[in-house]
Amino acid sequence: MTGLETSMKTIEVVLGEKSYPIYIGNNILSGIGEFVKRLQTGPKIMVVTNPTVFGLYGQTVLDSLTGAGFEVCMGEIPDGEEYKSLESAKLLYDTAFDNGLDRNSAILALGGGVIGDLAGFVAATYMRGIPFIQVPTTLLAQVDSSVGGKVAVNHPKGKNIIGAFYQPKMVYADINTLNTLPEREFRAGMAEVIKYGVIWDRDFFDFLEQEYLAVIGLAPHQITRVVSTSCSIKARVVEEDETEQNLRAILNFGHTFGHSFEALTGYKKYVHGEAVAIGMISAAGVAVKLGMFSNTEKTRLQNLIRLFGLPEKFGGLNPVDIVESMYHDKKTLAGKVRYILPETIGRVRIVADVSHSVLYEVLAAQS
Repeated sequence: MTGLETSMKTIEVVLGEKSYPIYIGNNILSGIGEFVKRLQTGPKIMVVTNPTVFGLYGQTVLDSLTGAGFEVCMGEIPDGEEYKSLESAKLLYDTAFDNGLDRNSAILALGGGVIGDLAGFVAATYMRGIPFIQVPTTLLAQVDSSVGGKVAVNHPKGKNIIGAFYQPKMVYADINTLNTLPEREFRAGMAEVIKYGVIWDRDFFDFLEQEYLAVIGLAPHQITRVVSTSCSIKARVVEEDETEQNLRAILNFGHTFGHSFEALTGYKKYVHGEAVAIGMISAAGVAVKLGMFSNTEKTRLQNLIRLFGLPEKFGGLNPVDIVESMYHDKKTLAGKVRYILPETIGRVRIVADVSHSVLYEVLAAQS
């Protein structure tokens, strides 16, 4: 074990031959080359990133990889959700081909969820699949999108509609990168963190209530717990249900509503975590109406969302349009929307369908 490794938290995602480690540490990017070397991939590696992240961390990663003996090429994509597309994937295929990447070469995603999803999709489909490494630099990516192997690009008719389940070989999360994250992006990532407390771990929810000031202040001990606990919960869920046949659907708490808020506002009004925060309150409201969840616990959830500066209402959208939009979500099965509804903080249930009258009533109160 290296000196760097002793300062890290390591979480193993146990998926048989597809198992992989998640490394979480502070100021560890400069050591990534040696960890990639352990994967025994070929000598060529393509780093996929955007100009903002490259300006902050690209040279550190490149120096570490070349120092470990890798031949590195760059695949740079502009910043923004609109670039998570087949057009961007084609540019990356061209870069991979032009630089002679083969089946033993690797693709490393350096950035947030857009970069991770796009680079993972390219890795899953280039030469029918080559090794893939996640180096998430946003809170949302560190606690959620980098873990679990969901990779995708968007289509004009739907978000993440073209994709695959394709596990990385390694996740390497440096919490130091959160210091350069815009405040809005950090707060949006906290929506996914809060989600884990509601769906799985009441004690973690309590911790977030008690330590929110330290978390907002990026105190290393508290942030490490935020990232490591979130990753541990997601790892356990993915181990039980890798391809979302049943249990993994609970990770979509707040997302069914949230995806509709995003789509109906053209992905321009809300970043993903903000839409999820509003969606969690919508789901909690439905659960209260159905007698599954107490108003007291719904208020706790709303208060925690408020403490982290996240929005609670969508405003300007028609409840009828929201409900209609949810039927076009890729998580709809046999014409029925699956809602993830809380029973108590720490436990949720999948409900196959909810009457439109309940949905309209809840959404009207939230507009």
